[in-house]
Amino acid sequence: MISEKIYSIQKEISNFNYEGWLLYNFRETNIFASKVVEIPDSFSKTRRYFYFIPKNGEPKKLVHSIEQWNLDHLPGEKIVFSSWSSLVDGLKELLKNVKSIAMEYSPMNAIPYVSKVDAGTIELIKSLGIKIESSADLVQLIEARWDNEQSSDQFETAKMLRETVDIAFNFIGDEIKKGNRVTEYDVQQRMMENFKKFDYITYAEPHCCVNGNGANPHYEPTKEKHSEIKKGDYVLIDLWAKKNKPKSVYADITWVAFVGDEIPKKYQEVFDIVKGARDSAVKFIIDKFEKGNSARGCDVDDAARNYINSFGYGKYFVHRTGHSIGEEIHGNGANMDNYETNDQREIIPRTCFSIEPGIYLPDEFGIRLEIDVFITKEKKVFIPGEPIQTEIVKIKV
Repeated sequence: MISEKIYSIQKEISNFNYEGWLLYNFRETNIFASKVVEIPDSFSKTRRYFYFIPKNGEPKKLVHSIEQWNLDHLPGEKIVFSSWSSLVDGLKELLKNVKSIAMEYSPMNAIPYVSKVDAGTIELIKSLGIKIESSADLVQLIEARWDNEQSSDQFETAKMLRETVDIAFNFIGDEIKKGNRVTEYDVQQRMMENFKKFDYITYAEPHCCVNGNGANPHYEPTKEKHSEIKKGDYVLIDLWAKKNKPKSVYADITWVAFVGDEIPKKYQEVFDIVKGARDSAVKFIIDKFEKGNSARGCDVDDAARNYINSFGYGKYFVHRTGHSIGEEIHGNGANMDNYETNDQREIIPRTCFSIEPGIYLPDEFGIRLEIDVFITKEKKVFIPGEPIQTEIVKIKV
C-alpha cells in the first residue's frame, strides 16, 4: 500500500514529463534521498541503494543483500543484489519499461546544490537506454515550500533578529560611552545572549565585522581573533537563527552602522548603491508576479548585479544575490544566482530566500544589506522582519 508521503511525492511528479524519480544513495551522499527514505540512524548504511517512485503505481527498491532490510519501512517490491553484475540486473528489473526519470543531477553542474549523484552512476543508468532529467524543480517543490507553522515561526524569528540588531548597536555605543573596550567578539556574544534568552538556535554564531574585516564576506570573529571597535569605525553584523523546535526554519539578515555622527562620503555612496541593488531585485520580482509572469533566480541576480555594475562596482560584488532559506540556512529552493551558478529555477509560492547584494572594498570596508523574502501562496512578496534598513545606523558615542 502506498503511504501518504509517497503518494504526495507522486502528485508532484505528475507535474513533470518524466516517468518517475529514482533516488540513489551511497553513504548518505545524497541528502535528498536520505530525507525521503528516512533510514533509522541505528541502521548501518554502507552500501548503495535505489528507490524508484513512479508517477503512478507501486514504488520499487533495490538494496544490497547485507542491508536488504533498510528500506522495509517503505512501500514497494524489493529487489536484492550482492555483486556488481547483479546490481546491473537489478537496475534493469527496477526500471523495466521506463524511458525517462529524474535524478539528483544538474546538466553542466549548473546547480551544484542538486548534483548529488556521481557521474559514474549517471552513466550506468544511461547505459540502460534511460533518459535522465534533473530533479532540481521536483526537489524544490518537495523540500523548499513551507507550511503555515513554519512561515509563522520564521516571521517571529525575523522580528527577534531585527530587535537583536538594535541591541547589538546599542551595546557598542553604551560600552564606548562608558570608556570600556568593546570588540567584534563581544558584540557576537551579546547577540548570542539574546538568542539564548528566547531559546533560538543557530548552526554557527553570528558575525560582527569592523572596517576592513567587513570586506571579507565570511569573516568570523573568535575569542582568539577579533578587532576592537572604536569611534569612526564601520560595523557590519550578519545574524541568523531559528526556533528551537522540529521543522523550524531560519531567518537571516545583515545590517551596517557607523560609530559616530559624520558618515564619510564614500561609505554613504556605497551604501546607497547596495540599497538600490537590493530594492531593484525586490521590485523585479514584484513586477513579474503582478504581470502574471514567472521569475527565475538567475534573473533576480541579474537585476541586482546590473544595478551595481552601472555604478562601476561590479568587480566588488563577489557572490550571488541570495540563497534559498529553509530548515538549513542555505535551503533547497531556487537561489538568486547567475554568478556563482546558473540557477534557472522559477521562484515558487510558499518559499523563502535572501536578497543580499554587497560591495566589498579590500582593506577598507564591506557593505551588505540582507533581507528575507517570502512568497505567499498568492505570489505576493512579503519581507519578514521589517522595517528593512534604508539608512546607515549612527551609533552615538
